Amino acid sequence: MDAAGLKRSWSLVAAHGDQVPLYFYSTLFLAYPETRQMFPTNMAGQRDRLVSALGHIVSNVDQVDRLVGFLRDLGADHRKFAVRPEHYPAVGEALLATLRHFLGEVWTDELAADWAAAYGLVSKVMIESAQAAEAESPPWWVAEILAHERRTFDVAVLTVRPQYLLPFTPGQSIGVSHPAVRTWRYYSPANAPRQDGTLELHVRAAPGGVVSSRLVYGCAVGDQVHLAAPVGDRLTLWSAGTADLLLLAGGTGWAPVKSLVEQVAAEAPGRRVDLYVGARSRMEFYDNDAIDKLAASYPWLTVTHVVGSDPRRPGELVHVADRALADGDWRSRHVYVCGSDEMVSHSVTALTQAGYHADQVHHEGFGQHWYGPAWRAATAPDDSGGVR
Repeated sequence: MDAAGLKRSWSLVAAHGDQVPLYFYSTLFLAYPETRQMFPTNMAGQRDRLVSALGHIVSNVDQVDRLVGFLRDLGADHRKFAVRPEHYPAVGEALLATLRHFLGEVWTDELAADWAAAYGLVSKVMIESAQAAEAESPPWWVAEILAHERRTFDVAVLTVRPQYLLPFTPGQSIGVSHPAVRTWRYYSPANAPRQDGTLELHVRAAPGGVVSSRLVYGCAVGDQVHLAAPVGDRLTLWSAGTADLLLLAGGTGWAPVKSLVEQVAAEAPGRRVDLYVGARSRMEFYDNDAIDKLAASYPWLTVTHVVGSDPRRPGELVHVADRALADGDWRSRHVYVCGSDEMVSHSVTALTQAGYHADQVHHEGFGQHWYGPAWRAATAPDDSGGVR
Protein backbone atom coordinates (compact mmCIF):
# COMPACT_ATOMS: atom_id res chain seq x y z
CA MET A 1 0.00 0.00 0.00
CA ASP A 2 1.41 3.38 -1.07
CA ALA A 3 0.80 5.56 2.01
CA ALA A 4 2.27 8.64 0.36
CA GLY A 5 -0.01 8.15 -2.66
CA LEU A 6 -3.07 7.89 -0.42
CA LYS A 7 -2.15 11.11 1.35
CA ARG A 8 -1.53 12.98 -1.91
CA SER A 9 -4.80 11.85 -3.44
CA TRP A 10 -6.78 12.69 -0.33
CA SER A 11 -5.24 16.16 -0.27
CA LEU A 12 -6.50 16.71 -3.83
CA VAL A 13 -9.98 15.48 -2.94
CA ALA A 14 -10.23 17.46 0.31
CA ALA A 15 -9.45 20.66 -1.61
CA HIS A 16 -12.99 20.47 -3.03
CA GLY A 17 -14.37 21.28 0.43
CA ASP A 18 -18.08 20.78 1.13
CA GLN A 19 -18.66 19.20 -2.26
CA VAL A 20 -16.89 16.03 -1.09
CA PRO A 21 -19.24 14.97 1.74
CA LEU A 22 -22.23 16.20 -0.25
CA TYR A 23 -21.33 13.88 -3.14
CA PHE A 24 -20.49 11.00 -0.78
CA TYR A 25 -23.78 11.08 1.14
CA SER A 26 -25.83 11.65 -2.02
CA THR A 27 -24.20 8.56 -3.54
CA LEU A 28 -24.69 6.51 -0.39
CA PHE A 29 -28.34 7.43 0.15
CA LEU A 30 -29.31 6.99 -3.50
CA ALA A 31 -27.72 3.54 -3.72
CA TYR A 32 -28.67 2.42 -0.21
CA PRO A 33 -31.69 4.48 0.96
CA GLU A 34 -32.06 2.34 4.09
CA THR A 35 -28.91 3.97 5.50
CA ARG A 36 -30.52 7.44 5.62
CA GLN A 37 -32.33 6.69 8.87
CA MET A 38 -28.99 6.18 10.64
CA PHE A 39 -28.09 9.86 10.23
CA PRO A 40 -29.52 13.08 11.71
CA THR A 41 -32.10 15.09 9.79
CA ASN A 42 -29.70 18.04 9.60
CA MET A 43 -26.59 16.70 7.88
CA ALA A 44 -24.44 19.84 8.08
CA GLY A 45 -22.39 18.73 11.07
CA GLN A 46 -22.23 15.14 9.85
CA ARG A 47 -20.63 16.28 6.57
CA ASP A 48 -17.89 18.07 8.48
CA ARG A 49 -17.21 15.07 10.69
CA LEU A 50 -16.86 12.71 7.72
CA VAL A 51 -14.15 14.83 6.09
CA SER A 52 -12.35 15.33 9.41
CA ALA A 53 -12.41 11.62 10.25
CA LEU A 54 -11.15 10.58 6.82
CA GLY A 55 -8.43 13.21 6.99
CA HIS A 56 -7.33 11.87 10.38
CA ILE A 57 -7.27 8.27 9.15
CA VAL A 58 -5.35 9.05 5.96
CA SER A 59 -2.91 11.30 7.82
CA ASN A 60 -2.01 8.40 10.10
CA VAL A 61 -2.17 5.58 7.55
CA ASP A 62 1.58 4.99 7.98
CA GLN A 63 1.30 4.92 11.81
CA VAL A 64 -0.52 1.65 12.22
CA ASP A 65 -0.46 1.41 16.02
CA ARG A 66 -1.92 4.87 16.49
CA LEU A 67 -4.49 4.39 13.75
CA VAL A 68 -5.68 0.98 14.94
CA GLY A 69 -6.37 2.32 18.43
CA PHE A 70 -8.46 5.14 16.99
CA LEU A 71 -10.38 2.76 14.72
CA ARG A 72 -11.11 0.32 17.52
CA ASP A 73 -12.62 3.08 19.60
CA LEU A 74 -14.50 4.41 16.59
CA GLY A 75 -15.95 1.00 15.74
CA ALA A 76 -17.17 0.38 19.27
CA ASP A 77 -18.62 3.88 19.49
CA HIS A 78 -20.52 3.57 16.20
CA ARG A 79 -22.76 0.90 17.70
CA LYS A 80 -24.94 3.69 19.05
CA PHE A 81 -25.83 4.58 15.44
CA ALA A 82 -27.04 0.99 14.83
CA VAL A 83 -24.16 0.41 12.39
CA ARG A 84 -23.91 -3.28 11.43
CA PRO A 85 -21.24 -5.20 9.47
CA GLU A 86 -23.38 -5.21 6.32
CA HIS A 87 -23.31 -1.40 6.20
CA TYR A 88 -19.54 -1.18 5.71
CA PRO A 89 -19.46 -2.37 2.05
CA ALA A 90 -22.06 0.28 1.17
CA VAL A 91 -19.93 3.01 2.72
CA GLY A 92 -16.82 1.70 0.99
CA GLU A 93 -18.58 1.69 -2.36
CA ALA A 94 -19.72 5.32 -1.89
CA LEU A 95 -16.24 6.35 -0.76
CA LEU A 96 -14.50 4.89 -3.81
CA ALA A 97 -17.10 6.47 -6.10
CA THR A 98 -16.48 9.84 -4.45
CA LEU A 99 -12.71 9.57 -4.78
CA ARG A 100 -13.02 8.53 -8.44
CA HIS A 101 -15.33 11.48 -9.15
CA PHE A 102 -13.07 14.17 -7.68
CA LEU A 103 -9.72 12.73 -8.77
CA GLY A 104 -10.72 12.37 -12.40
CA GLU A 105 -7.70 11.48 -14.52
CA VAL A 106 -5.54 11.06 -11.41
CA TRP A 107 -7.63 8.01 -10.45
CA THR A 108 -5.79 4.86 -11.57
CA ASP A 109 -6.28 1.14 -11.06
CA GLU A 110 -3.32 1.09 -8.67
CA LEU A 111 -4.72 3.97 -6.60
CA ALA A 112 -8.15 2.32 -6.55
CA ALA A 113 -6.61 -0.91 -5.27
CA ASP A 114 -4.72 0.97 -2.53
CA TRP A 115 -7.85 2.80 -1.39
CA ALA A 116 -9.86 -0.42 -1.42
CA ALA A 117 -7.18 -2.12 0.68
CA ALA A 118 -7.03 0.80 3.10
CA TYR A 119 -10.78 0.85 3.54
CA GLY A 120 -10.79 -2.92 3.94
CA LEU A 121 -8.39 -2.56 6.87
CA VAL A 122 -10.45 0.26 8.39
CA SER A 123 -13.72 -1.66 8.18
CA LYS A 124 -12.16 -4.90 9.45
CA VAL A 125 -10.77 -3.24 12.59
CA MET A 126 -14.01 -1.34 13.26
CA ILE A 127 -16.23 -4.39 12.79
CA GLU A 128 -14.09 -6.59 15.02
CA SER A 129 -13.98 -3.90 17.69
CA ALA A 130 -17.75 -3.46 17.62
CA GLN A 131 -18.26 -7.20 17.96
CA ALA A 132 -15.83 -7.38 20.89
CA ALA A 133 -17.56 -4.44 22.59
CA GLU A 134 -20.88 -6.30 22.50
CA ALA A 135 -19.56 -8.60 25.23
CA GLU A 136 -18.72 -5.64 27.48
CA SER A 137 -21.43 -3.00 27.11
CA PRO A 138 -24.69 -2.22 25.30
CA PRO A 139 -24.72 0.13 22.27
CA TRP A 140 -26.39 2.69 24.55
CA TRP A 141 -28.04 2.98 27.94
CA VAL A 142 -31.61 4.18 28.54
CA ALA A 143 -31.68 6.64 31.45
CA GLU A 144 -34.49 8.35 33.35
CA ILE A 145 -34.34 12.03 34.27
CA LEU A 146 -34.67 12.22 38.06
CA ALA A 147 -34.11 15.98 38.42
CA HIS A 148 -34.13 18.92 36.02
CA GLU A 149 -33.09 22.35 37.34
CA ARG A 150 -32.88 25.48 35.21
CA ARG A 151 -30.03 27.45 36.76
CA THR A 152 -29.90 30.28 34.19
CA PHE A 153 -31.84 31.06 31.03
CA ASP A 154 -29.73 28.69 28.95
CA VAL A 155 -28.16 26.32 31.52
CA ALA A 156 -29.82 23.32 33.15
CA VAL A 157 -28.48 20.73 35.59
CA LEU A 158 -29.91 17.25 35.09
CA THR A 159 -29.63 14.17 37.26
CA VAL A 160 -30.17 10.97 35.29
CA ARG A 161 -30.19 7.31 36.27
CA PRO A 162 -29.28 4.65 33.68
CA GLN A 163 -31.19 1.37 33.77
CA TYR A 164 -27.85 -0.40 34.08
CA LEU A 165 -24.59 0.78 35.61
CA LEU A 166 -22.61 2.98 33.21
CA PRO A 167 -18.93 2.82 34.29
CA PHE A 168 -16.84 5.93 33.63
CA THR A 169 -13.77 7.74 34.92
CA PRO A 170 -13.98 11.38 36.09
CA GLY A 171 -12.95 13.64 33.24
CA GLN A 172 -14.36 11.38 30.52
CA SER A 173 -17.34 12.34 28.36
CA ILE A 174 -20.46 10.35 27.58
CA GLY A 175 -22.73 10.62 24.56
CA VAL A 176 -26.23 11.94 25.26
CA SER A 177 -29.18 11.81 22.89
CA HIS A 178 -32.95 12.13 23.07
CA PRO A 179 -35.21 9.45 21.56
CA ALA A 180 -36.84 12.11 19.35
CA VAL A 181 -33.57 13.02 17.56
CA ARG A 182 -30.80 11.09 15.80
CA THR A 183 -28.00 13.26 17.07
CA TRP A 184 -25.53 12.79 19.93
CA ARG A 185 -23.78 15.38 22.03
CA TYR A 186 -20.98 14.61 24.47
CA TYR A 187 -21.01 15.81 28.08
CA SER A 188 -18.65 15.18 30.97
CA PRO A 189 -20.50 14.03 34.10
CA ALA A 190 -20.17 16.53 36.94
CA ASN A 191 -19.66 13.83 39.53
CA ALA A 192 -17.36 10.96 40.37
CA PRO A 193 -19.04 7.52 40.11
CA ARG A 194 -21.81 7.08 42.68
CA GLN A 195 -23.15 3.94 44.33
CA ASP A 196 -26.63 4.61 42.93
CA GLY A 197 -25.22 5.00 39.40
CA THR A 198 -26.73 8.46 38.85
CA LEU A 199 -25.02 11.05 36.68
CA GLU A 200 -25.13 14.83 36.94
CA LEU A 201 -25.07 16.67 33.59
CA HIS A 202 -24.52 20.40 33.13
CA VAL A 203 -26.05 21.49 29.83
CA ARG A 204 -25.88 24.86 28.09
CA ALA A 205 -28.29 25.30 25.18
CA ALA A 206 -26.20 26.01 22.08
CA PRO A 207 -27.80 28.21 19.38
CA GLY A 208 -29.36 25.80 16.89
CA GLY A 209 -28.31 22.83 19.01
CA VAL A 210 -30.89 20.08 18.67
CA VAL A 211 -29.77 17.97 21.63
CA SER A 212 -28.73 20.73 24.02
CA SER A 213 -31.91 22.75 23.41
CA ARG A 214 -34.04 19.67 23.94
CA LEU A 215 -32.25 18.87 27.23
CA VAL A 216 -32.53 22.42 28.56
CA TYR A 217 -35.97 23.48 27.32
CA GLY A 218 -37.81 20.33 26.29
CA CYS A 219 -37.22 17.74 29.02
CA ALA A 220 -38.76 17.11 32.41
CA VAL A 221 -38.50 14.71 35.32
CA GLY A 222 -39.57 11.24 34.22
CA ASP A 223 -38.45 11.65 30.60
CA GLN A 224 -35.91 9.26 29.11
CA VAL A 225 -32.62 9.98 27.37
CA HIS A 226 -30.03 7.71 25.77
CA LEU A 227 -26.43 7.57 26.99
CA ALA A 228 -23.40 6.20 25.10
CA ALA A 229 -20.20 4.67 26.45
CA PRO A 230 -17.61 7.04 27.95
CA VAL A 231 -14.82 8.36 25.73
CA GLY A 232 -11.61 10.32 26.09
CA ASP A 233 -8.83 10.29 28.66
CA ARG A 234 -7.17 13.69 28.31
CA LEU A 235 -8.93 15.13 31.36
CA THR A 236 -8.53 12.10 33.61
CA LEU A 237 -6.16 12.19 36.58
CA TRP A 238 -4.12 9.08 35.75
CA SER A 239 -1.33 11.05 34.05
CA ALA A 240 -0.98 13.44 37.00
CA GLY A 241 0.00 10.73 39.48
CA THR A 242 -0.13 12.17 42.99
CA ALA A 243 0.95 15.68 42.01
CA ASP A 244 -0.78 18.79 43.34
CA LEU A 245 -3.33 20.26 40.93
CA LEU A 246 -4.33 23.59 39.42
CA LEU A 247 -7.84 23.41 37.96
CA LEU A 248 -9.10 26.08 35.54
CA ALA A 249 -12.81 25.99 34.60
CA GLY A 250 -14.95 28.28 32.49
CA GLY A 251 -18.74 28.17 32.16
CA THR A 252 -20.11 24.63 32.12
CA GLY A 253 -16.52 23.42 31.79
CA TRP A 254 -16.89 23.34 35.57
CA ALA A 255 -18.69 19.97 35.20
CA PRO A 256 -15.69 17.66 34.57
CA VAL A 257 -13.56 19.72 36.94
CA LYS A 258 -16.16 19.13 39.66
CA SER A 259 -15.89 15.38 39.06
CA LEU A 260 -12.09 15.60 39.47
CA VAL A 261 -12.47 17.36 42.82
CA GLU A 262 -14.85 14.61 43.95
CA GLN A 263 -12.36 11.98 42.81
CA VAL A 264 -9.55 13.59 44.81
CA ALA A 265 -11.82 13.69 47.86
CA ALA A 266 -12.75 10.01 47.47
CA GLU A 267 -9.12 8.94 47.20
CA ALA A 268 -8.14 10.29 50.64
CA PRO A 269 -6.11 13.20 49.20
CA GLY A 270 -2.61 14.08 50.19
CA ARG A 271 -2.39 16.75 47.53
CA ARG A 272 -3.25 20.42 47.25
CA VAL A 273 -5.86 21.56 44.76
CA ASP A 274 -6.34 25.18 43.69
CA LEU A 275 -9.48 25.79 41.66
CA TYR A 276 -10.22 28.86 39.53
CA VAL A 277 -13.79 29.08 38.24
CA GLY A 278 -14.60 31.71 35.62
CA ALA A 279 -17.78 33.21 34.18
CA ARG A 280 -18.57 36.22 32.07
CA SER A 281 -20.60 37.83 34.88
CA ARG A 282 -21.48 37.09 38.49
CA MET A 283 -24.96 35.99 37.43
CA GLU A 284 -23.46 33.14 35.40
CA PHE A 285 -21.95 31.26 38.35
CA TYR A 286 -24.77 28.74 38.16
CA ASP A 287 -23.39 26.12 40.63
CA ASN A 288 -22.17 28.30 43.48
CA ASP A 289 -23.88 26.30 46.22
CA ALA A 290 -22.00 23.15 45.21
CA ILE A 291 -18.70 25.04 44.84
CA ASP A 292 -19.08 26.64 48.27
CA LYS A 293 -19.93 23.28 49.84
CA LEU A 294 -16.82 21.65 48.37
CA ALA A 295 -14.61 24.55 49.53
CA ALA A 296 -16.05 24.34 53.05
CA SER A 297 -15.67 20.55 53.22
CA TYR A 298 -12.06 20.13 52.13
CA PRO A 299 -9.18 22.13 53.63
CA TRP A 300 -6.88 21.03 50.78
CA LEU A 301 -9.13 22.83 48.25
CA THR A 302 -8.82 26.57 47.58
CA VAL A 303 -11.43 28.21 45.31
CA THR A 304 -11.14 31.51 43.44
CA HIS A 305 -13.98 32.99 41.38
CA VAL A 306 -12.99 34.99 38.30
CA VAL A 307 -15.50 37.38 36.76
CA GLY A 308 -14.63 37.96 33.13
CA SER A 309 -16.22 41.37 32.62
CA ASP A 310 -16.54 44.34 34.93
CA PRO A 311 -19.16 47.02 34.11
CA ARG A 312 -16.80 49.58 35.60
CA ARG A 313 -14.15 48.68 33.00
CA PRO A 314 -16.03 48.08 29.72
CA GLY A 315 -14.07 46.21 27.08
CA GLU A 316 -11.61 44.76 29.59
CA LEU A 317 -11.75 40.97 29.90
CA VAL A 318 -10.19 38.99 32.74
CA HIS A 319 -9.16 35.45 31.78
CA VAL A 320 -9.10 32.60 34.28
CA ALA A 321 -5.56 31.55 33.36
CA ASP A 322 -4.23 35.11 33.56
CA ARG A 323 -5.66 35.51 37.06
CA ALA A 324 -4.17 32.19 38.19
CA LEU A 325 -0.74 33.03 36.76
CA ALA A 326 -0.82 36.40 38.47
CA ASP A 327 -1.60 34.74 41.80
CA GLY A 328 1.32 32.34 41.91
CA ASP A 329 3.85 29.99 40.34
CA TRP A 330 2.16 26.64 39.72
CA ARG A 331 4.85 25.00 37.61
CA SER A 332 5.25 22.14 40.08
CA ARG A 333 1.62 21.15 39.48
CA HIS A 334 -0.43 19.45 36.81
CA VAL A 335 -2.94 21.86 35.26
CA TYR A 336 -6.40 20.87 34.00
CA VAL A 337 -8.27 23.28 31.73
CA CYS A 338 -11.89 22.97 30.60
CA GLY A 339 -14.25 25.50 29.05
CA SER A 340 -15.08 27.00 25.70
CA ASP A 341 -12.59 26.64 22.86
CA GLU A 342 -11.65 30.30 23.29
CA MET A 343 -11.04 29.85 27.02
CA VAL A 344 -8.99 26.66 26.54
CA SER A 345 -6.95 28.14 23.69
CA HIS A 346 -6.11 31.29 25.63
CA SER A 347 -5.26 29.31 28.77
CA VAL A 348 -2.96 26.86 26.99
CA THR A 349 -1.17 29.70 25.19
CA ALA A 350 -0.72 31.67 28.41
CA LEU A 351 0.55 28.63 30.33
CA THR A 352 2.97 27.68 27.55
CA GLN A 353 4.38 31.18 27.38
CA ALA A 354 4.81 31.11 31.16
CA GLY A 355 7.00 28.02 30.93
CA TYR A 356 4.54 25.21 31.59
CA HIS A 357 5.32 21.98 29.75
CA ALA A 358 2.81 20.33 27.43
CA ASP A 359 2.78 17.11 29.46
CA GLN A 360 1.61 18.94 32.59
CA VAL A 361 -1.24 20.87 30.90
CA HIS A 362 -4.32 18.73 30.28
CA HIS A 363 -7.29 19.64 28.07
CA GLU A 364 -9.55 17.88 25.61
CA GLY A 365 -8.25 19.76 22.60
CA PHE A 366 -9.88 22.30 20.36
CA GLY A 367 -12.86 22.09 18.03
CA GLN A 368 -16.52 21.85 18.91
CA HIS A 369 -17.19 18.25 17.97
CA TRP A 370 -16.38 14.77 19.06
CA TYR A 371 -16.09 12.37 16.18
CA GLY A 372 -16.02 9.10 17.98
CA PRO A 373 -13.83 8.64 21.03
CA ALA A 374 -10.53 10.26 21.89
CA TRP A 375 -10.54 12.71 19.00
CA ARG A 376 -12.37 15.96 18.36
CA ALA A 377 -12.88 17.87 15.14
CA ALA A 378 -15.13 20.00 12.96
CA THR A 379 -17.37 22.98 13.46
CA ALA A 380 -21.18 22.89 13.78
CA PRO A 381 -23.06 24.08 16.89
CA ASP A 382 -24.28 20.80 18.39
CA ASP A 383 -23.08 17.30 19.32
CA SER A 384 -20.40 18.92 21.40
CA GLY A 385 -18.18 17.81 24.17
CA GLY A 386 -16.19 20.98 23.92
CA VAL A 387 -18.74 23.78 23.98
CA ARG A 388 -18.92 23.97 27.74
